[in-house]
Amino acid sequence: MNSELILEKMEIKDNTFARQFETLVDGKLVSVEYSFQEKKIFLTRINTFDGFDNEEFINDLLKNIMEIAYERKLKVVPILPKIALFFRKNTTYRDLLPPGIKI
Repeated sequence: MNSELILEKMEIKDNTFARQFETLVDGKLVSVEYSFQEKKIFLTRINTFDGFDNEEFINDLLKNIMEIAYERKLKVVPILPKIALFFRKNTTYRDLLPPGIKI
């Protein structure tokens, strides 16, 4: 577990019906959509509200989601280029990538 890398532990809801991780920023929803296949979670989209441009918050949200993946023993497949960039910048989480996925 890499909890020392998390700047702030945030409250994240796993909305399995909508297939997304959700958190609130100033009362507004920010989410990361996913799909599952076997023991892999595919992160497919980041949803924010108009005017939201806090990249540091998105980075912290993704770190928290990586910790959830560790806890659930899931591999993470970054479909979105922004999430692939997260893996390039945060090499500590590369062990979450499935075999054969190069970032």
